Amino acid sequence: MAPRFLTLTDVSEILNISAPQAYALVRSGELPAIQIGGRMQWRVESAELERYIERMYAETRARNAHGASSEGSG
Repeated sequence: MAPRFLTLTDVSEILNISAPQAYALVRSGELPAIQIGGRMQWRVESAELERYIERMYAETRARNAHGASSEGSG
């Protein structure tokens, strides 16, 4: 069974990005997360990471569809 919450290290490995990039996604609010524990460490719910990935797919599709419709018209 997959863990419900992931560390920012987990997130960076899953997305193949740097730890500072994962932190920036959380701090900007793009990737919802919570802070827990005495050291207030960030945790990202697995379901939130999946929703973020789906949003990125949708944004990529939209950009590509827009770009394809404007190519060759310049």
